Amino acid sequence: MNYSLLILLLKLNFIKRTLIKGLEKMIKKCELFKKEKKPKNAVRCLACSHKCLVLEDKTGICGVRKNIKGELYLLVYGRASALHVDPIEKKPLYHFLPGSKAYSIGTVGCNFKCEWCQNFDISQISKQGIIFGEPITPKQIVEQALLNKCESIAYTYNEPAIWSEFVKDIAVLAKQKGLKNILVTNGYFTKESLQYLEGLIDAANVDLKSFSDATYRKFCGARLKPVLDCIKWMYKQGIHIEITTLVIPGINDSDKELEKIAKFIASIDKNIPWHVTRFFPMYRMREKQVTPSSTLERAFKIGMRYLNCVHVGNI
Repeated sequence: MNYSLLILLLKLNFIKRTLIKGLEKMIKKCELFKKEKKPKNAVRCLACSHKCLVLEDKTGICGVRKNIKGELYLLVYGRASALHVDPIEKKPLYHFLPGSKAYSIGTVGCNFKCEWCQNFDISQISKQGIIFGEPITPKQIVEQALLNKCESIAYTYNEPAIWSEFVKDIAVLAKQKGLKNILVTNGYFTKESLQYLEGLIDAANVDLKSFSDATYRKFCGARLKPVLDCIKWMYKQGIHIEITTLVIPGINDSDKELEKIAKFIASIDKNIPWHVTRFFPMYRMREKQVTPSSTLERAFKIGMRYLNCVHVGNI
């Protein structure tokens, strides 16, 4: 037996348990869940469209919403994995407060498992039971946004639906100070979670990764319909929406699929901007080629048949 390796593994396990115990002192009870009669102490999470049945002492798919003694707790409340001042165009939002700065915040965790994720180091780590982040309060976030002359706060870098309670507490204070609130999301918010945030969110960029349910199931561990429903619900709430599709060779770059996406967006409102962006090899898709410029030009032309505004990105 390799005793050095054994000792290292034991030390890492100890550190992991110590971190978890320390974080449990900082967690906050969730609001988006309901208790289930069976099995005992089980809860149903309502934050995202997975609507996980979370057993006692377990987390949902995201790894950040944990059942503790029959109540659901948010393990990333007040824990920022990333804090940056970004141009709003980086979200990307080209038609909402153009030229302004967005104070951008993310935590760890995600309800998807996209094999091309560019932020996999923070989005997927919670599924290994690891939670980290700089302690910060909603008040401090708003203060930093104002100090940096930002006009908005963007909930981004990882999926904000899974930390909706933290989003809400920040967004309420932001509104009071005249700041706008932006979601950068995979579109898996439930009707319940959107109603929970209703009146607080001003704009959203939604990833519409494909128009194939099979692609969503295979590469993201999710389904297509909830994303389409979420986009429709956001539009009905009066949220400014822009949609992004990362165009990946051999995955979602056929004329047929690109046309389906453009037609869907147009069926809601042909004025909704569509961002077709270049894929770069990442995470579990490092063997894929970069999206050719010709593919993006083709996507642009297809989109412009149905929409008034299409942007090509990552070029």
